[in-house]
Amino acid sequence: MMVGVLLAAGASTRMGRPKALARTGAESFIAHGVRNLWCACDTVVVVLGANAKLIRRRTEAEFVRLVETGCFDQELHAAHRHQAQKLEVRFVVNRGWKQGMYASARVGLGAALKYAPAGLFVLPVDHPAVRPGTVLDLATVMAQAVQAAHRPARPRAQRRAGFSYALVPRHRGRRGHPIVLTADLARAVAKDARATDLSDAVRRHARLVGYLDVRDPGITRNVNRPGD
Repeated sequence: MMVGVLLAAGASTRMGRPKALARTGAESFIAHGVRNLWCACDTVVVVLGANAKLIRRRTEAEFVRLVETGCFDQELHAAHRHQAQKLEVRFVVNRGWKQGMYASARVGLGAALKYAPAGLFVLPVDHPAVRPGTVLDLATVMAQAVQAAHRPARPRAQRRAGFSYALVPRHRGRRGHPIVLTADLARAVAKDARATDLSDAVRRHARLVGYLDVRDPGITRNVNRPGD
């Protein structure tokens, strides 16, 4: 099982309004991010911070409208493919959101690990151009890596040490989001209060980092201002 973590806790000062509620097409960034992660994840943990009550209230109202208009057929078909019993979104609040994105990632990973996933996606809400196919490709490669790591032929000592692996998408040599972590790596990152950011934490704890080259420029496009 895969679980997604959607980071939506920042103040969005450059956007001039809550970035999570900005629109991409007919839906908000936050709804779009959840739906993208649902392509491969049973559950998505949304980390809120600034304007948490407002964002949650409007997002829940938006999801009610999407359900009423039958907009989730694609997600339900995807759920059947990865054998999900249900699709779930859970909101958590990072009280220390002013400390930056890494603090929110730690909170989100800590909450997501309670579902005992094999892998965890981490996606900032300001990457609305990521394609669903990219999420599926990352999930497929991560599932293959996890399966290979737990084969009986693998030395017992290595199995006891865990499998701290990160998978990072890359477009034309540039790394982007979402990244995918194994549970062992996510657990180490969630506990690490000394790392400067998520990339630093991954470097400190990953035994292996893989890169998946994708034809998706959306993985490197973060939207900080209107018109980006």
